[in-house]
Amino acid sequence: MTQQQLTPTSDDLETLSRQLGRPARDVVEIGARCVCGNPLVATTAPRLSNGIPFPTTYYLAHPVITAAVSRLEAAGVMTEMTERLEQDSELAARYRAAHEAYLQVRNDIGARTGVGPVPEIDGVSAGGMPTRVKCLHVLVGHALAAGPGVNPLGDEALELISPWWTRDRCYCEGAWDTTAPAPSRDLSRHTKTQGLSTEELEAKRAARREGVETANTEQQGDVVPEKSEVTKQEVSAERVAAVDCGTNSIRLLIADVAYNDGGVPTLTDVVRTMRVNRLGQGVDATGRLAPEALERTFEAADEYAALIREHGARRVRFVATSASRDAENRAEFVDGIRARLGVEPEVISGDEEAALSFAGATSVLGSSSGTKTLVVDLGGGSTEFVLGTSEGVLAAKSTDMGCVRFTERHLTSNPPTEAEIAVARGDILDIIAQVLATVPLAEADRLVGVAGTITTVTAHALGLPEYSPEAIHGAELDVARIDHAASELLHMDRGARTALPYMHPGRVDVIGAGALIWQTIVDRVAELTDGKVSSAVSSEHDILDGIALSAAR
Repeated sequence: MTQQQLTPTSDDLETLSRQLGRPARDVVEIGARCVCGNPLVATTAPRLSNGIPFPTTYYLAHPVITAAVSRLEAAGVMTEMTERLEQDSELAARYRAAHEAYLQVRNDIGARTGVGPVPEIDGVSAGGMPTRVKCLHVLVGHALAAGPGVNPLGDEALELISPWWTRDRCYCEGAWDTTAPAPSRDLSRHTKTQGLSTEELEAKRAARREGVETANTEQQGDVVPEKSEVTKQEVSAERVAAVDCGTNSIRLLIADVAYNDGGVPTLTDVVRTMRVNRLGQGVDATGRLAPEALERTFEAADEYAALIREHGARRVRFVATSASRDAENRAEFVDGIRARLGVEPEVISGDEEAALSFAGATSVLGSSSGTKTLVVDLGGGSTEFVLGTSEGVLAAKSTDMGCVRFTERHLTSNPPTEAEIAVARGDILDIIAQVLATVPLAEADRLVGVAGTITTVTAHALGLPEYSPEAIHGAELDVARIDHAASELLHMDRGARTALPYMHPGRVDVIGAGALIWQTIVDRVAELTDGKVSSAVSSEHDILDGIALSAAR
């Protein structure tokens, strides 16, 4: 493309923000465009404006391509490509050349846009280059931006997604919402440096280096707001940040806390986001956190640290759950989070995890006086059962049962066999029987389910055209409807699950086990209560909200 085509316009930034569902930040160029002119790939500065090094130069933005590549990842293409790199020396050499080309272009972009060298990421590209494949989205973005013949595996992936997207057609119509207000966007770094002289660019580099040193010093203590246009604004002293790092995902909530006349706190979301990090990958078998799982988690933590500073959260609480509680090398995880966020991650007990889940769910849904609510928080490595009233928790139990754990332990076929399902269901019933010794499930007046597995089952039962928290939150489904939806998800193969419009790519492989766990819990609670509990309510608010409330207190 010409320099004019590379330069992001205000319309480009608005389109990117709509495509991504969040403000487009630190965009320096448009790496590739649709035949209609809309952005396909955002080229990002090698150092973000908040000072954090950012190795991923090419960010795949177009929803149709992103979804198509996610299908390849869910089908196991990355594993197959990595195996080929180990066996095919010619392919490995071409892939290493792509890595070198990526580094050179990133350095050129840094020089051209006034960022300058970023020594923290010298020699580090993205997507797993130069020896493995860990993110096809990066490789496809590189292939689109660089053109054919530069990244061999990116080129291959583009061929493989041809049933859903090709270069010669426009797929933009209906791919993102063009009617609602676009997410507020930051200025492109290009607009901040366009037309500056060499001396002016060097002055900006020096100022940025000084700012980064200050930010690094601040990170040794509590996270503090950066002196940006956003954080110069008056920010409530009760703005808090909560991070929930589970077995399958890591989530961030930045919220403002207000108190009613009775002193009861309520939360107003500022930022709520999630990344699938699979921290619990292989923990059940090895007892250790995998290096690639730690890498994914630390990448998310870097992003969250930037958001916390940007929005001026004064109190931060980071809670880690099942996988890091079980792992032999949990100290490596704790040290990595402390270095990035400047706060001590709390590896909480199962009982506290359960109490926080209950507080989060009931803070939004409310609870009539005397009504006993059973909250079930179904995670990747653990499931919490909490029975309580508006006065607080009556009984709680955390179990080593979750969608990732049970997928790895039981449901290894695609789709799972009836024999695998039968054994898994037996284990679930055994665990529920153990819960009964602590939590009197038969006393429940209502059932509330939280976390991604349950909300995805609800989305499937509702037949949503896309994932919609507004439609899911508070939805009440009877037992038969939950049974039907869960059974369908359980018996689907990966391809069918991937094609569902509300399915997060990170849940494709584990939703079957999660659906089976939720189905069995709902059925068993209905039996134990003699039909008094004949439905379940889905909540989008869970332990993350509980952590935020505890941070405010």
